[in-house]
Order: sequence, then C-alpha cells, then structure tokens
Amino acid sequence: MSGIPYVAVLAAAIGCGLNAGIFFTFSTFVMAALKRLPPARGIAAMQSINVLAVTFMFMSVFFGTQALICAGLGVWAIFSAGDQPTALLVSGAGAYLVGTIVVTIVGNVPMNNRLAELNGDDPASAAY
Repeated sequence: MSGIPYVAVLAAAIGCGLNAGIFFTFSTFVMAALKRLPPARGIAAMQSINVLAVTFMFMSVFFGTQALICAGLGVWAIFSAGDQPTALLVSGAGAYLVGTIVVTIVGNVPMNNRLAELNGDDPASAAY
C-alpha cells in the first residue's frame, strides 16, 4: 500500500488515537468527577460539557474528517479486493463507524438531549 491509501490509513490511525484519548479521558475521570458532585451540580456540569463539545475542532475530528476517512478507506478496500489489507481496512473502518458514530448518534445524543431538558434543581432529575 502506498500513496493516498497509505496517507489515509495514517491519518485514520492518528484520528482514531485522538478519539480513543477522548473516550479514555471521559470514561476514566470526567464521569468519575461528575459522579462525585451533587446531582444538580453534576447535571449543570454535564450540560455545559455537552454545549462546549459542539465545536468545529471536535466535530470535524469526531464526525467529519475521521468518519469520512474511515468510510472512504472501507469503500476503497472493498473495491480493491484481493489486496492483503482489505479485510483489516473494512473491519477497522466498520468498527470505528459503528463503535463511535452509530453508538454516539443512537445512544449518546438522545441521552444528552434528554439531559439538556432537565432542571438540576428538580429532585426528579437526580435519578437521570
């Protein structure tokens, strides 16, 4: 593999590493820190995080460039069948797209939208 596919694989690997760091950070200590807060403050903090996450830099890496590169590599690999890395590229692209993009759109975005509607001072919101 050389040329554009090589550069695309390298860019995808770097982007996946960036996203893995985001997931690791969020899972290991951001969520733990939020759990330590009283519910009203935790809700407010997460609502603020959700607003600030929608930036050009984050969205372009998470959804834009990274998803497009992985999808493009997957399609390229399918049409260049017979080359050795085809199965790895297709499964890697699929794992990224399903594991990050689909899970985020189907699972996390609806939860965050519901959270955005909550009033942290309402005791009923604490359970969510």
